[in-house]
Amino acid sequence: VQLQASGGGLVQAGGSLRLSCAASGRTANDYSMGWFRQAPGNEREFVVAISWDGGRTNYADSVKGRLTISRDRAKNTVYLQMNSLKPEDTAVYYCAASRRLIATAVNEYNYWGQGTQVTVSS
Repeated sequence: VQLQASGGGLVQAGGSLRLSCAASGRTANDYSMGWFRQAPGNEREFVVAISWDGGRTNYADSVKGRLTISRDRAKNTVYLQMNSLKPEDTAVYYCAASRRLIATAVNEYNYWGQGTQVTVSS
């Protein structure tokens, strides 16, 4: 499975962005998907995950109510709608694929995309 993340950019606090993660590979739709982020000097942290069928989601407390994950199985794409962005959301965002039903830990993911930079100015 190969993952290609896109959609990052520079936005003012309170603004919105939508990240996309396009998956390729014959079995891409069989994987649960997640988004992680990593700010300079910090460890990679879990943001949100969605099950293979989209029926289950899991959000980090810091993003609940502001970020929404979804997936379009016909397009093999996962989206992260980011609203009410804060400067502390600034990071490189990575999408990842897991063989687990749903996963929140870095070591539970089998494939990673290359990351897309999100910068939120105050």
